[in-house]
Amino acid sequence: MSAEATQQPARKPIEQPLDVLFVISALGVGGSERQLALLAGRLTRLNMNVAVYSFLDGPVRVQLESAGVEVLCAPRALQGVGSIAAATSDLFRIMRRRRPRVAHFFLPAAYLVGAPIAVLARVPLRVMSRRSLNAYQRGWLVRAIECAYHRTMHAVLGNSRSVVEELRREKVPRERLGLIYNGIDAPDVVQRNEARAQLGLPADALVMTIVANLIPYKGHGDLVDALAVAAPRLPSGWRLLVIGRDDGIGDTLRAQAQRAGLSENVLFLGGRDDVPSLLAASDAGILCSHEEGFANAVLEGMAAGLPMIVTRVGGNAEAVRDGETGVVVEPRDPKGLADAIVRLAGDAALRARMGAAGRRRVHDEFGVERFVRNHASLYAALQAGKRPADVADIAVD
Repeated sequence: MSAEATQQPARKPIEQPLDVLFVISALGVGGSERQLALLAGRLTRLNMNVAVYSFLDGPVRVQLESAGVEVLCAPRALQGVGSIAAATSDLFRIMRRRRPRVAHFFLPAAYLVGAPIAVLARVPLRVMSRRSLNAYQRGWLVRAIECAYHRTMHAVLGNSRSVVEELRREKVPRERLGLIYNGIDAPDVVQRNEARAQLGLPADALVMTIVANLIPYKGHGDLVDALAVAAPRLPSGWRLLVIGRDDGIGDTLRAQAQRAGLSENVLFLGGRDDVPSLLAASDAGILCSHEEGFANAVLEGMAAGLPMIVTRVGGNAEAVRDGETGVVVEPRDPKGLADAIVRLAGDAALRARMGAAGRRRVHDEFGVERFVRNHASLYAALQAGKRPADVADIAVD
């Protein structure tokens, strides 16, 4: 062998793509499902083999597959009410066949069912994302099970400081805790007058919007009460656009608005697929929940350039800087909510300043690139034997 040949550097081993299997309970149209679709699709561009396993099929499957993500659903015979537990053997089979390096669980049902399966299937790295407050742990049993499962995870993530604090109280070690905020694609700003013309809204009307399914804890009843108090101080012809699926309280809210004399002002639009245009047509956004993890609706309103009025629950006040990008009020306080509405309604210049600041904040702090990069950094750290506390961008105090 020649001297030249012996002096050639050794070839570096070919780096294998990281295999990540996300596990979620269903692929319905919800905030967590859309965040997962966004994340999984972007990770496929980063030399990762990404697949999503769901116990129940749903419309988000189309978004995932169009982004090149493999979707694995439990067999149809196992799908339906009460079938998640029956699908455990299918998930175990998938994990043993695919041998993913990382199993990442979204939503409580997926975690409760999937975490022990990942341990039994010997998945090397296990991650859980908590995307809401733990109000669903109404009985001691669910809390006890989750606390036990936390000890089997290599990383436990919250999407707001409020969620992280609850996880800390559930005895998750600090070094395994991480904070990764939601991320969104900030859309191009649609011209306000153009959007209003498309929707048949008057060009000079004050238009407010709430994007939230009609569920009691979203606080729609508080908002109707607040508008009844604020109405004498609002410009004539104002509108509230109520966007969201009716989960059982729609008739009650309509009756409440009618009793308050607001039927012509409060428009119940149901679930919509043109939310960006509705936001573009608006002057302010509102989310008056009694509880939240971290609401995508707040970020979407800010990204559309709207000043946001939000309640001080969950991650709302982490997204909205009070007095800078919107107004933060206390939950279950219709009078305080009314005062905030009147304040923004009477000051177009303030609305413009807050809206512009909110859009900048979404771009700088809650963009999809940062959201995806933080997850990729976490997986790389876990691969290297590190923990979330070693990743500066997601480490918690």
